[in-house]
Amino acid sequence: MNTQGKVFKYPDNVDTDVIIPARYLNTPKAEELALHCMEDIDTDFVKKVEPGDVMVAGWNFGCGSSREHAPLVIKTCKTGCVIAKSFARIFYRNAINIGLPILECPDAADEINAGDEVRVDFDTGMICNITTGKNYKAQPFPPFIQNIIAKGGLLASLKED
Repeated sequence: MNTQGKVFKYPDNVDTDVIIPARYLNTPKAEELALHCMEDIDTDFVKKVEPGDVMVAGWNFGCGSSREHAPLVIKTCKTGCVIAKSFARIFYRNAINIGLPILECPDAADEINAGDEVRVDFDTGMICNITTGKNYKAQPFPPFIQNIIAKGGLLASLKED
């Protein structure tokens, strides 16, 4: 599984209330929630994000509450992947549960800039910054977790084909 797109870059400690502000959590549909993704830190994100685009962030991405809304709205915006130096533990698990591809790679998070074009190979963990020509290696998920993500999340992966 691969993705390729332009980069949206964010700092350390982006919490779940920044990813999806709590004032919208009474909205029942993911598509409506996604209209507010990142709006308190990046008002143009939902206007500019295209399928396959990549979020790159610093340490502790997704800290804060334990709700699945945060990775869900990122996925619903058709973001191809989130690369960060590290993820908050509950966000990490929720991302897998809802099928949002994520990779931890501190060097990539430091060196990739907003607007760069990147390609990510989830099977190998290779991240290629097409803009600069530099490659990075993240630890890929084991096959059983890759399967969960590829099938769209934990519940979808439990259904028989």
